[in-house]
Amino acid sequence: MSQIKAWKLISLFCLVSLLMGCESKEEQLKQTIQQSIEKAEVELNQLGTALDNGSLRNATILKQYGKVLAEQQPQLSEIARVISLDATREGAIYSGLTQRLADVKSTYLIPPYEDTLHQLDLIRDAAKPSLFQDALTDPINMLADMSQGSLARVGAVSEAAEGESVGNQLVGNPNYGQWQTNSSGTSFWVWYGMYRMLGDVFDRVEYGRWSRHRKYSYYNDYGRYRYSSPKQIKAQQTVETRTHQSYQRQGKQFTSPYAKKRSGASGLSRSSYTPPRTRSSYASSSSYSKSSGSLRNSSSRTSRGISRGK
Repeated sequence: MSQIKAWKLISLFCLVSLLMGCESKEEQLKQTIQQSIEKAEVELNQLGTALDNGSLRNATILKQYGKVLAEQQPQLSEIARVISLDATREGAIYSGLTQRLADVKSTYLIPPYEDTLHQLDLIRDAAKPSLFQDALTDPINMLADMSQGSLARVGAVSEAAEGESVGNQLVGNPNYGQWQTNSSGTSFWVWYGMYRMLGDVFDRVEYGRWSRHRKYSYYNDYGRYRYSSPKQIKAQQTVETRTHQSYQRQGKQFTSPYAKKRSGASGLSRSSYTPPRTRSSYASSSSYSKSSGSLRNSSSRTSRGISRGK
């Protein structure tokens, strides 16, 4: 009888110890998340200050491109102004990061904590000046394409070398718009709010055709996971799956827009060539660490000047 009591006490002690261990690990994860949130707030504010001070080269180029385009083509002055906002805190890219951090802060006490750490890792990566500068090449190159050859692309092969594809850089980026599916099951790109005027300048983009023929953009080829929320990535996956299934029913071949990485240029930072840390890597680690991965170089180059003439 005494042995049974002793066994029960030992079992109870082990259970309590186990529960205390779980609670301790959970508390450690919460503390790590809180620390990472604080660091992300500081880093985002530092990035904002760099934008305010004009110390990011590509932000300066973007503003200059906007002024040049507005002077050369007054009918595009409002579009130039809106796209140039990405050189400020009010731009879609910076605003997207601040909104994602706000979303994390409102839900970080809800498991799974590893997913929260992963999102904070991505946000902090995206807030690095070197990566943010690379992300600015998309709006820069959209303005360059709209200039009819007077402004050079940055961090990408030339417009002529890519096949005269004008204004595709922001398509697919959920900071600027979204894919909407009509009653026939076909998805088209729709611009958000102040970017709706781009729909008057560029042809309507159908998802299936875009997925087969899309050209290089920093977001789609390098920055998608760092500059998208989990909800936005899920929406992209839903559209891709739906379109794939629709093509299968019609006996047509479907090519994922992300199946192959398009070539950019060697002007990107080393950080952009480093893949972001995956969600699975948090299963065995609860602490924040820097991403690691192989580097991939590109031999494609482009002019880095403001104006190249016609």
